[in-house]
Amino acid sequence: MPKQKNGLAVIGTDTGVGKTMLTALLCLAARQAGMDWVPMKPVQTGGIRLPDGRLTAPDLDWVLKILGWVPSPQDLIRMNPYVLDYAASPHLSAELGGITIERSRILQAYQELAAGHAGVVVEGAGGLLVPLGRDWMLADLLVDLQLPVVVVARAGLGTLNHTLLTLEALRTRGLTVAGVVLNQLIPQIPEAIETDNVRVLKEMGKVSVWGTMPYWDGLDGEIYPGILRCRLMERVPEIARQVRRYLLP
Repeated sequence: MPKQKNGLAVIGTDTGVGKTMLTALLCLAARQAGMDWVPMKPVQTGGIRLPDGRLTAPDLDWVLKILGWVPSPQDLIRMNPYVLDYAASPHLSAELGGITIERSRILQAYQELAAGHAGVVVEGAGGLLVPLGRDWMLADLLVDLQLPVVVVARAGLGTLNHTLLTLEALRTRGLTVAGVVLNQLIPQIPEAIETDNVRVLKEMGKVSVWGTMPYWDGLDGEIYPGILRCRLMERVPEIARQVRRYLLP
C-alpha cells in the first residue's frame, strides 16, 4: 500500500498521554479545512459495558462527541473493529475474552472507511510496540497502513528518552513521522524543562514539534459538545494551524 496523505496515525509514547484528544483535534482541524476526515480506533481495551450488554469504545465515543457527528451504523463498526472488556494490553485483553485480533479485519475496515471519506485518523492503543497478538504489534499494523505518524508525548520530565526511542523505532520501519505534539499532563511543568524538551526533539529527533496541548482539567463531565469543541480549538490554535499547514501546504 503506497504512502498517502489522506490520513494520519496517532501513537503515544505510552498509555494515557493524550492520543484521543489529539485524534479529535486532527479530525476537527481537517474538517474546518473542508476535508471529510473521520476517526478510527482499531482496538479499544477497557470498553464500557452498556445496559443492554454491548461494549462501547470510550475513546471513539469521546472523539465523535467532540466532532458532533453521528456516523452510519456501518461506519461505526469500521471505526472500531475490536472493543475489548479487560483494561490491559490488547493481546492479553483479547486472550482473556477468547478473541483473536485479526490484522485482515482491521485493514479491511480501514480501507472501507478510506474509500468513503477523504481521510482517516487512526488512533493506536498504548505505545508503538504494544502487542496486538503474540506474534505482531501495533508497529506492524502501521507498516501495513503506511500513514504518516504523529507522536503525542508528555511535555515534562522523562519525555526525551521515550520520544526519541519511538522516533527511532518508527524510522527503522520506514515510517514517515509527520510531527510530535507534547501534552501537559500535570498543571505545573518547569518552563526550562518544557522549552528544552522542544529544542532537543527538534535538533536530536530531527522532527517537527507541532506544539503543546495545555493541561485541561475538564475534558469530561456534562459539558455541551459544541462548547467542548470550541474550548478545545481555543486552547490549541498553534497546533491546529500546524495541522492545516501540513494538510494544505
